[in-house]
Amino acid sequence: MAYDNVCKYLAERFPEQFARWLMGEVAPPVQMLPTELLEEPVRADSVILLGIQQSILHLEFQTDPDPGIPFRMTDYRLRLYRRYPHLSVRQVVIYLRKTGSERVFQTSFRLERLSHEFDVVRLWECPLTTGADWQALLPFRVLSQVEDPAETLREVVSELEGLADPSERRELAAATAVLAGLALDRGLIRQIMRSLDMRESAIYQEWRAEALREGLEEGRKEGLQLGLQQGLQQGLQQGLQQGLQQGLQQGLQHGEATLVLRLLRRKLGSLDPALENKIWALSRSQLEALGEALLDFNSLEDLTAWLARQ
Repeated sequence: MAYDNVCKYLAERFPEQFARWLMGEVAPPVQMLPTELLEEPVRADSVILLGIQQSILHLEFQTDPDPGIPFRMTDYRLRLYRRYPHLSVRQVVIYLRKTGSERVFQTSFRLERLSHEFDVVRLWECPLTTGADWQALLPFRVLSQVEDPAETLREVVSELEGLADPSERRELAAATAVLAGLALDRGLIRQIMRSLDMRESAIYQEWRAEALREGLEEGRKEGLQLGLQQGLQQGLQQGLQQGLQQGLQQGLQHGEATLVLRLLRRKLGSLDPALENKIWALSRSQLEALGEALLDFNSLEDLTAWLARQ
């Protein structure tokens, strides 16, 4: 799941908390506005209406610097003016991943006589306070101004465990796991967050589906490259067409088996050689099925039981 999509979800679920964080005390009502601006396919990340103040908070979340951000913020501001001409607007770009790029300090757009300014938040420079009224900021704590991201993640887990609402706890835990990936190794994240069940979270489901798609694509590319190499070698001896076809099939199967084994070791730890041999012997269709099933494995027994059914 894209990091900015997680941020959009949090802003939509907790708009009042984002407004208080970035603008100080705000009076209700606080609500989300449509993020699609006019007929063209232009969509802002989050647009929050502050009712009594008669103003708008427009948020854009960026993982990495983008040279097009100043123009986009200007474009969004003009579109917001066209739709809400009587409302004041504050625009904030929130950068998630620490960088030394000068682009994250750019807060204006200049074009001849046109000039526009917006605000920027660099999370790694912000000390974030969390608590009962600041659940929305929990997933951002690891990316904020902290000395030890791993220890901060442990503190966040402790706060998440104390949340009374199971649904809110699951979604915030999943959002935390995703965003923590910008600062920490996934294996360490899983180890620290193992006490939290995120499997029923919508964020977690989308995240793991995306990870599976990326992993399978990586495996297929590796397999294709290996297959072409093997095919060319065999083609010199057995005929180019036959060698390419056989080598491609073997390469694709080898690539998928390599990927599945890598995912299994990351999730379950080291594997017995006998289990690895069984996995190497699986067909491509069986490897694809195992690639999907392993996301729900919690122990080596789950893997053994799955292989026994094949």
